[in-house]
Amino acid sequence: MSTMNISLPESLKSFVDEQVFQRGYGTSSEYVRELIRKDQDRQQLRGLLIEGAESDPGAPVTPDYFEALRQQVRQPRKARVKP
Repeated sequence: MSTMNISLPESLKSFVDEQVFQRGYGTSSEYVRELIRKDQDRQQLRGLLIEGAESDPGAPVTPDYFEALRQQVRQPRKARVKP
């Protein structure tokens, strides 16, 4: 694992220390790693949302579509057919 040192104003350091204490993190590094992971997840989700928004429209979703999904889930795994 690599090491990274950051400088924070006292107000941010106090905030991080409080979050570590209140949320049960062992260290401020654990807290920061969690923030970075969440940011990565948000960026990935944003990319997927943009990709979906820019894609061609799909087929309309109807009650029949959901019933077909229910039927597929009810089948044993080996018998399932991918749509």
